[in-house]
Amino acid sequence: MRSFTYERARTPAEAAASAMRKPDAKFIAGGTNLLDLMKLEIETPAHLIDVNGLALDKIEPTQEGGLRIGALVRNTDLAADARVRRDYGVLSRALLSGASGQLRNMATTAGNLLQRTRCPYFYDTNQSCNKRKPGSGCAAIGGFSRQHAVIGVSEACIATHPSDMAVAMRALDATVETVRPDGATRTIPIAEFYRLPGDTPHIETTLMPGELITAVTLPKPVGGKQIYRKVRDRASYAFALVSVAAIVQRDGTGRVALGGVAHKPWRVEAAEAQMPRGAKAVAAQLLADAKPTRENSFKLALAERTLGAVLAEAKG
Repeated sequence: MRSFTYERARTPAEAAASAMRKPDAKFIAGGTNLLDLMKLEIETPAHLIDVNGLALDKIEPTQEGGLRIGALVRNTDLAADARVRRDYGVLSRALLSGASGQLRNMATTAGNLLQRTRCPYFYDTNQSCNKRKPGSGCAAIGGFSRQHAVIGVSEACIATHPSDMAVAMRALDATVETVRPDGATRTIPIAEFYRLPGDTPHIETTLMPGELITAVTLPKPVGGKQIYRKVRDRASYAFALVSVAAIVQRDGTGRVALGGVAHKPWRVEAAEAQMPRGAKAVAAQLLADAKPTRENSFKLALAERTLGAVLAEAKG
């Protein structure tokens, strides 16, 4: 591991300002992803800014009837919160399907949103990866691509986003609250938070340099049957081949977002109008522009069948 300097921030604005002054800085909270990447020298920050003392670990009701989740709320606590389990069941189920109990005890809400891809070519520094080293190429294209994205891909990257929580957040229309280095705040709809790879896959979100996530806000509960189903190669310690976050109302309408298929949680609102007609109609629109490889084309049928199982469960 390379040497680095360290500081404990006292306020969110101070943390953001410090990150702006030191371009090679990284925020650290639970460290469940960052520390692994530092050990492998994929991430080599010269300075770490510890944000654990910023009192961003509360789950509070909003005036609009939703919930405001602090950036430092641990995944275990968020999944177990009675309000989340009652009103946002898809989020609780998504969190419990990810990682292990030990990791969920450390992982934070903001860190979960910002975790890096688990593409093996990204983790292997002997392989070319535009996400790790811009302009070096993408070894996954033409390589072993069974786990990779089938939609929203580019000639520069076919990696998937690993978060289960983010898929549920996308279905719930969450918003991300941040503070900038100048102390100004903003809110970003999660639909606009993640970027597709294009020719800059190393730029994964719309966050500006130094910008710090302070909270995630959930809107007023929408009710309905909420289901998260994750299909993976083994029952634990595995990322999704395909996952489905669905909210289904009594009349068959609802929302659906997919994980494991794209560079970001994948939701196409126009496709949701087809939900009363069944999974095949939804999947046809949801994955209309898919560009799978020979090795991962099975994900298209798997997504449709998983969605079909979810809709059948929702109908009871």
